[in-house]
Amino acid sequence: MNIYKFIAQISNRFSTIQLIVLYYFMVVIVASILLVLPIFRDPGADISFIDLIFTAVSTVSVTGLATINLGETFNVAGIILLQCLFMLGSLGVMMISTSFMLIRRKKVSLKQRQLIMTDMNQPKLSGTVRLIRTTILIILGFEFVGGVILSTYFYIFSDWPLKEVLFHGFFTSFSAVANVGVDLTGQMLIPFHNDYFVQLIIMLLIVVGGIGFPVLLEVKDFLQYRRTKKVLPFRFSLFSKITVSSFFILLFGGALCIWLLEYNQFFKGMTFTESAFYSFFYSVTTRNAGLMTTSLGNFSEGTLLLFSILMFIGASPSSVGGGIRTTTLAIVVVYLISFIRGHDQVALFRRRIGRDDVQKSIAVFILSMTLCMISILVLSVSESHELITLIVEVTSAFGTTGLSLGITPTLTVLGKLIIIILMFVGRIGMLYMVMLLVPKHKEDKNYHYPTEKIIIG
Repeated sequence: MNIYKFIAQISNRFSTIQLIVLYYFMVVIVASILLVLPIFRDPGADISFIDLIFTAVSTVSVTGLATINLGETFNVAGIILLQCLFMLGSLGVMMISTSFMLIRRKKVSLKQRQLIMTDMNQPKLSGTVRLIRTTILIILGFEFVGGVILSTYFYIFSDWPLKEVLFHGFFTSFSAVANVGVDLTGQMLIPFHNDYFVQLIIMLLIVVGGIGFPVLLEVKDFLQYRRTKKVLPFRFSLFSKITVSSFFILLFGGALCIWLLEYNQFFKGMTFTESAFYSFFYSVTTRNAGLMTTSLGNFSEGTLLLFSILMFIGASPSSVGGGIRTTTLAIVVVYLISFIRGHDQVALFRRRIGRDDVQKSIAVFILSMTLCMISILVLSVSESHELITLIVEVTSAFGTTGLSLGITPTLTVLGKLIIIILMFVGRIGMLYMVMLLVPKHKEDKNYHYPTEKIIIG
């Protein structure tokens, strides 16, 4: 039997969402098999089975949490493999596979377009291939430009040899755009805690990766519209308006809260510029990048709790990020405001938000909170660490951020399994994990049950 026909027959037995989860699961298995090969590891570097699975899921989910020292375990070939896995995880399985089809000038089938639409959280089929083509060009373009800028800067202002300059410049740029947050040196960006130029470039690259691919596409279309000076006005979609507004409200609001919480703590004795850059950098990086300019241990428990909230929220939909996503939080907040005010509809920017979207947002929020709370409860029994440390670890895994207080290598097997599940769910999305249980063909009911009032509150 032809392998393609066999795959097509298998695909027809599953729903689109089930196929997406299956593809990511298969990528994790393949990644585990590749990482265990001796050609990718340094001589004498052993890795246990649970650490192997942990590393594979961490790379595919673009989290960056590690139970081992990646720089000491894997050789150059292994590091390149990790970068490829991070790229695959950040852009998505369907986006990468479709891009290869476009390069080979192959036709993208309707089923593949449906998979792309689901993998990238798109509401419609039209424009999916164009979105992939443009997104890959934009992401790779920013990674390349960022790598050139950082490499040039490192070459001028550091005493590193050219090989290290290029490696650190391009790897840092890739880590920022892909929101990876992986640490190969054990120092993250701590040596650059007073280098505001490097921090500014990295923050811009993180925003590019976390704000959402459809937003980048609309910004590109807007710039083209401004150049052509068309008569018809350009309108941003409701998705882009909600995404951008919620993204930057969280960014500036988070920075302000960090600054207020640490004003008489970690920031005491610092200049305003220094404390402001710390505040903005951690407001950006906690949303999904996981890069650090100082150890998390320097912050107070209140700030660490704020970091956990930001990591739980995560980045925008259709981005490289995880968490519940910014639009989910925005819709839940607007729904609560509408309920308190007695409004019968949920609206933003003079547009009504569909009932299904409101229900899905509330379900994602509640189920995600439940998953994280249960995970924290189990870890508090299985691990001998402070509660705030476990909260940071759990929300970091669910938000695929990669920030940690250093307890990841010390986790028990049960603890590592919980973090693995959180990273996988955070990358796929809670909504899709729940919809796995929904049958491919739903039975339509031609009747409704009678309504009855119950006592609430």
